[in-house]
Amino acid sequence: MSTATASSPSSSPSAPPERAGRRLHWRARFAFLALVWGFSFLFMKVGTRGFAPFQVTLGRLLFGTAVLAVAMAVKRERLPRGARTWGHLAVAGFLLNALPFSLFAYAELTIPSTLAGICNATSPLWGMALSLVALSEDRPTRVRVAGLGLGFLGVLTVLGAWQGFQGLDAGGTTMALLASLSYPVGWIYVRRTLAGSTESHLSLTGGQLLLATVQLAVVTPLFTEMPTSLAVGPLLAIAALGALGTGFAMLVQYGLVAEVGPTTAQMVTYFVPIIAATAGVAVLGEHLSWSTPVGAVVVLAGAALTQARRPGNSDRSTRTAREKTVRATADGSSSVPAGGPLQPAARTTDRPA
Repeated sequence: MSTATASSPSSSPSAPPERAGRRLHWRARFAFLALVWGFSFLFMKVGTRGFAPFQVTLGRLLFGTAVLAVAMAVKRERLPRGARTWGHLAVAGFLLNALPFSLFAYAELTIPSTLAGICNATSPLWGMALSLVALSEDRPTRVRVAGLGLGFLGVLTVLGAWQGFQGLDAGGTTMALLASLSYPVGWIYVRRTLAGSTESHLSLTGGQLLLATVQLAVVTPLFTEMPTSLAVGPLLAIAALGALGTGFAMLVQYGLVAEVGPTTAQMVTYFVPIIAATAGVAVLGEHLSWSTPVGAVVVLAGAALTQARRPGNSDRSTRTAREKTVRATADGSSSVPAGGPLQPAARTTDRPA
């Protein structure tokens, strides 16, 4: 969005079409994020058919880092400076990238991509539970606590608790849930350590992904063997997973948050499991029992309630968070990193994948 367009008088005859164009523009990017993050679970499943999970994650990070490196070169951005910043970015890269990406890849060896996508939707629930303990300023409300309980009831429905979790791979499901838990742990860590950084968000994210890539580059040779052949399908899936779902999606995410605000932008999270389930069934032929979609709806409803603001403060909080995000993006001081699916920008920029 150019300065000239933003400053055009509202009385101008061309103003309504321009505003409509901008709305269409951000909605197109919103749809892109939902699609690419929803399909990420399909890409991981296909990738593990030709490569070990650690290799899938390493490839994902390599392609994602390459995209951010190009973006940094185009914008003439430098990597962050200071040993302290790099130390915090190493932890952030582990919690928001290396660990959850690897856990999801290993989980999909034994569970459907549809279930992995639904497990990913529990991140706001974990975040709510952790914030009650770790963030003293994040006071709970009855609605949010009710949302937490409703969300975990949905998880039990997805897993078929009343049937004794029959037919469920406990190891794979546990890894997927731990992956979703890793995101809010990382968000809280970043909020406490990097929120005051003067580095640009692109610089911080580039450093974060670079360090996560280094971590996987060290670990992968220790636990895997070089593949004897390169399967084209899995390799293309990993390339799409990294370049689109990790690298380019992060760039789109920041622009979206800056334009429409974190509250609207984070709504993309609720579309991801729907697309993941649709892709898994339509493309991979995965089977869904009735409890999976029903439980997923309950999970999403609970997650939405956990994001509810106090009555009377919602609009003001949203406007304040958006203004801070826009100012941070404009002057290059935003400290919001990105992991996988959209991270709660409103909570860690004052705060997100």
